[in-house]
Amino acid sequence: MVIRWAWIVFWFYWLVAAIGRKKTKRRESRFSRLSYTLPLLAAFVLLAWPPAHRAWLGARFIPSSAAMEWIGAALTVAGLLLAVWARRNLGGNWSGVVTLKEGHELIGSGPYRRIRHPIYTGILLGFLGTMIALGRVAGLVGFAILWASFWVKARREEAFLAQEFGAQFEEHRERTGMFLPK
Repeated sequence: MVIRWAWIVFWFYWLVAAIGRKKTKRRESRFSRLSYTLPLLAAFVLLAWPPAHRAWLGARFIPSSAAMEWIGAALTVAGLLLAVWARRNLGGNWSGVVTLKEGHELIGSGPYRRIRHPIYTGILLGFLGTMIALGRVAGLVGFAILWASFWVKARREEAFLAQEFGAQFEEHRERTGMFLPK
């Protein structure tokens, strides 16, 4: 129950926080966007609804226990709070797709001081927690897909940022890790 509400509150916040973003200066193509959004959607579908006709996806790899559910809930909440903190630090620079905004700023404060993509880190941690609580093989498969999807998107974002900020972004890249602190 905690996990379900954590995700509901998170997605509600995400929608509300999207109001007031800066105007877009440059955006990736729709085709490019599909290369990571479709796998991202598939990952969440696998976590929430593993296909019934594939019994091995619904099989548990973590035994069901109250302890695992609480550990999963704690990781989910911690991860989603990290993502919200990172989103708040980005302010109007945030976008759900790979873009550059008018007056785009390179953020190096808050979680961006140590991690280049802390929103992805937080969502991955939230997904990991949910996967642990549910304990199904489908969650493992979904986690791998989610990580790959975020890696593709992060690389595209970094290409945009390197083009826009040059040496300033290279310095930022040198002192931070992509998904984990350096």
